[in-house]
Amino acid sequence: MTHLLLMRVSITIRRVKVIYFPSTGKEVQSDEFWDLVVITAVDEDQRSAYGIQITEKLERKELPLGINYHVFADPPGCKIGNGGSTLHSLQCLHDKYGKSLSGFKVILIHAGGFSQRLPSASALGKILTAVPLGNPLYQMLELKLAMYVDFPSHMKPGMLVTCADDIELYSVSDQENVVFDKSGFTALAHPSPLSIGTTHGVFVLEPAGTPRFCDMEYRTCSQFLHKPSIEKMFKCNTVCKREGEEFVYTDSIYYFDYGTAMTLLTLFSEISPLTCEIDAYGDFLQENTANVTKKENGLVEIRRKIFHRLKGTALSVILLNNSKFYHVGTTEEYLFHFTADPCLRAELGLLSAAFSVCDLEPSEKTRVCVLHSILHPSVTVSQGSVVEYSRLDARVKVGSRSIISGCWIGTDLTVPSDTFIHSLSVNLDGKTGFVTVVFGVKDDLKKSVSSPAHMKALSLFKVNLEDCVGLWGLFPEKVRFSGDTSMCSLWNACIFPVCSNLKDSFVISLGMLKALDSGTIFTLSKKATLTSLQETLQNKNLEEMLKFRKELYEDILRVHFFYFFIQFLLLN
Repeated sequence: MTHLLLMRVSITIRRVKVIYFPSTGKEVQSDEFWDLVVITAVDEDQRSAYGIQITEKLERKELPLGINYHVFADPPGCKIGNGGSTLHSLQCLHDKYGKSLSGFKVILIHAGGFSQRLPSASALGKILTAVPLGNPLYQMLELKLAMYVDFPSHMKPGMLVTCADDIELYSVSDQENVVFDKSGFTALAHPSPLSIGTTHGVFVLEPAGTPRFCDMEYRTCSQFLHKPSIEKMFKCNTVCKREGEEFVYTDSIYYFDYGTAMTLLTLFSEISPLTCEIDAYGDFLQENTANVTKKENGLVEIRRKIFHRLKGTALSVILLNNSKFYHVGTTEEYLFHFTADPCLRAELGLLSAAFSVCDLEPSEKTRVCVLHSILHPSVTVSQGSVVEYSRLDARVKVGSRSIISGCWIGTDLTVPSDTFIHSLSVNLDGKTGFVTVVFGVKDDLKKSVSSPAHMKALSLFKVNLEDCVGLWGLFPEKVRFSGDTSMCSLWNACIFPVCSNLKDSFVISLGMLKALDSGTIFTLSKKATLTSLQETLQNKNLEEMLKFRKELYEDILRVHFFYFFIQFLLLN
């Protein structure tokens, strides 16, 4: 099914900017779109998962044709960070295209990682996270390509670097375009509160000639501060003031030209194989080595080489004074931006129900989000909740601020508020099984303790993990943690049973959750195979999960077709 992505990207009530996506399912002209779309993956398994899904999207004609899509996995071994992924991807492109790369406009989307702060994106990847737009449903990949659709026709050959879990919206006059035509690095900069600056990169700008305010300014950056303190922002004169409000300019995406790409490749030949994480922002853009000396000795030499190789490389900044930056990489951000944030909803035209079959009450429509799902008419979804890629049977009730992902919820079941619940398929011992993981929306899956004996310090739904397993009829000393047992966390705690079908898997995990809420015993079968989210992802059955989504897709299309057919008959 071909479709045209039409989105309102408006940051100001003064003006609405409309972005048209090149027609999907059709070949695009080389001068109007990217020559190469590159996506990074954390390992070969994730690379394969991305490859399968992108191929399916191309077959369904949901992406522009006539361009090359590449997914590059980080090399095995230690983590290399998004900077290492950038260097590795550049090397892969150079190996494949050689000197032809000098004429290509490339977008590089960092999408590697396990999404521990938004686990619903862990199995199939965060670049394919659902977005409440479109029919069929759009994902972050389409949104990224749409947001930057104007860039290729106004840039010299080179590479645009972005991340899969953020959204940048801006408004400029009809006579202006964002142009990437300078040597070195060119970064977009957004006005942000000082508190945001402490978790992002902040630009120290060269003094401007005549002070003025306009939608867009091209400036030179004298220094890039990576996650500075507020004290340092003032000390380095990064703090600006407009209408009494203090702000700093923070980073998002950046571009570098082909010449700089060759410099980075030379750098890569000097420091590979990588033995540490490199930051594509803090290490490539930062104009000092202060961050290096604070690191472990093993990292110092590599980061000094990065600094000396890139020293003197120009850093230009495009100030987008009428812009906003949104991050949707955590459960709380996901819930807020897709259900409660009126700004993003208005700016992107987000829907309460996108490519779904549901009958929401009028009061629910502006405060919930249903994506690629089928809900029985009697289902109730409370405000602030997201339901994605799921099937909910009669009289199901979903509490507030919850995320339901990939689930089949049987009749008369109730999901408590503030719940994250996600069903996955696994291959174990040659058999297909199903695992439903359940956490609190605010639970910290990355917090770890040094041994299983200290599991009491871990909290699941505000109940310490030792008490949790006791309520499930398990002995704490027999609970297994997958992977590195010197880092025991909710991520690798083997507490979720493997079941033979999707619906039973949900019922059992919901029972485990309700035991924590009521303090009553819910004894798991002694024959049950228990696994962790980490282990589930290592054994995931991608084909089975995509099959469930495809069945939903076909059923939704069938219902929509029937609805429109009835409407046609009534009108004629």
